[in-house]
Amino acid sequence: MWDKLESMAARFAELERQLGDPEVIKSPERLREAGREHAELREIMAVYGRVKKMDEDALQAEELSHGPDPELAFLAREELKSLHTEKEALLEEIKQLLIPKDPFAGKNIILEIRAGTGGEEAALFARDLFEMYQRFADKKGWRTEVLSLSAADQGGFKELIAQISGREVYGKLRYESGVHRVQRVPATEAQGRIHTSAVTVAVLAEAEELDVQINESDLKIDVFRSQGAGGQHVNTTDSAVRLTHKPTGLVVTCQDERSQHKNKAKAMKILRARLLDLEQSRQQEERTAMRRGMVGRGDRSEKIRTYNFPQNRITDHRIGLSLHKLDNVMYGGLDEIVEGLAAQDRAEQLAHINLNGGEENSRPPAV
Repeated sequence: MWDKLESMAARFAELERQLGDPEVIKSPERLREAGREHAELREIMAVYGRVKKMDEDALQAEELSHGPDPELAFLAREELKSLHTEKEALLEEIKQLLIPKDPFAGKNIILEIRAGTGGEEAALFARDLFEMYQRFADKKGWRTEVLSLSAADQGGFKELIAQISGREVYGKLRYESGVHRVQRVPATEAQGRIHTSAVTVAVLAEAEELDVQINESDLKIDVFRSQGAGGQHVNTTDSAVRLTHKPTGLVVTCQDERSQHKNKAKAMKILRARLLDLEQSRQQEERTAMRRGMVGRGDRSEKIRTYNFPQNRITDHRIGLSLHKLDNVMYGGLDEIVEGLAAQDRAEQLAHINLNGGEENSRPPAV
């Protein structure tokens, strides 16, 4: 870890030199990039500077602690204890700052919810899950917009795709991807038996055109008449749009709007998010060997949570958290679970930094 910090300090000094270099100042792009990197390093360098100052103070206190004056030696030993405590706290702060920041944490999301095993009951729970996320979003002051919806016969959702916009949406909801299992008595069950159904959730960071560039030549665009409810005009014009991304085979269909142009715009938004997710998944697979124990972030086949309605209990299996307040969670009270997942992720990333940084062996003489 210390070698890494020294390397960062050297880079920070170089960036400060660049920010005063007339050649860099004349180039808006170079100046912007240097300023961005300088800002990212500034906080950790400030803490690291305090640690180095403590090491200098500790050397002086160490000398005084062995001096001829007993009273001065006693005070020096007390100062050493205080410096040791303060330094340990600063080292923990540095390790927190060393955790790589997710570049997509501040982005909006594309939320995809699909009914799995369980037929109509799964579709009803898919609707309930969407309403749970919608209420959570409302509490955070976020905006929710349905992009695509396929309804089931009894009022549930076979598939729903929505956009949630606001501050740090992906950072809060990125751990929701996976299989959500529900245990409850369906409204259609006459004998009161508990059924188990499942719904799949995917949380994709919304991709902007700068994040994912799509060549028109890579797209196959089909237009056709919309099917199902949507108003008298929906079924009379070729307003539905199907996009096929040839290199990946991804297919996106949107038909909820009356305008072909609006449906295409929504489909492109979903396609960009899925392409970005593919790239994120590829990078995640490359890190799997190093971070095999990490909190799940996107495996659609991973059973992440169970919603047990008869016992009013919700259990997140990744962190072993069980809460007997399912009713509150379904009304948008997700904070405790979301924060628990984020805390576990940070702890596991810290453990990874310790293992690979060789902190215990590379640390200079301890205060």
